[in-house]
Amino acid sequence: MAQVTVTINGRKYEIACDDGQEAHLTRLSQYVDRRVDELVAAVGQVGNARLLVMTSLLVADELSEVYTELDSFRNEKRAPAQSALGASDLEKMATRIESIADKLEAH
Repeated sequence: MAQVTVTINGRKYEIACDDGQEAHLTRLSQYVDRRVDELVAAVGQVGNARLLVMTSLLVADELSEVYTELDSFRNEKRAPAQSALGASDLEKMATRIESIADKLEAH
């Protein structure tokens, strides 16, 4: 089992992960650190625990939006007679997914 040191809000954390997942975990931690930085800029240093809870909720909200879009897409795919996605709808979804992927892969 591998160990990765990640830094979030200036604090280092030792995290265990499966071998080969170190780079992925590092990218995820960098994303979380950027979100924490955004919160600090908005609300100030309100304590690590509170910042991490707030960041977790923001990330969970983003994930929830993606799941909702995915469910909507799957439901429309199952019942094409009821509603068909237009080209602009697909383009909007693709743009949204790419945006989320870029945020996760940034830096």
